[in-house]
Amino acid sequence: MGLSVAREGRDAVLDNAGAKETEMSLRLFTVVVDCTDPGRQAGFWSEVLAYEVSERNTDEFLVSDPAGVAFPLYFMKVPEPMVGKNRWHPDLVTPGDMSDEVERLVQLGARVVEVRQDSDALDNPDSWSVLEDPEGNVFCVTSDTTLTGWA
Repeated sequence: MGLSVAREGRDAVLDNAGAKETEMSLRLFTVVVDCTDPGRQAGFWSEVLAYEVSERNTDEFLVSDPAGVAFPLYFMKVPEPMVGKNRWHPDLVTPGDMSDEVERLVQLGARVVEVRQDSDALDNPDSWSVLEDPEGNVFCVTSDTTLTGWA
């Protein structure tokens, strides 16, 4: 895959020589999180990411980057409870000490599941903490100082 560029209101993917490969009509708009208490979840994640919260509809909250750089999160109430582990999750990175950031998140309502360390036998071993938000959704936290092999 090549470089993605916007052209005349549409996105296109260019190969390394600059020739247009395909047109893209999609972009990531938001990540929607189904939950039982969307206000609490929105409040938690806004504190985690230093984002702003706005109630868009009854029991629907938009959590957005005040700089407008990163895509937003959208929390909406659903009647059914979460069943099982979520199949994908956000990974968050801090420029500082991972344990200090994990402690901050615990104070906000997160729960530490475990701390993991890749084997030194791997080409790019990493260290990270696995946490759950107040409704049990898994997410990970790592540090710039413990990541290896990421561009």
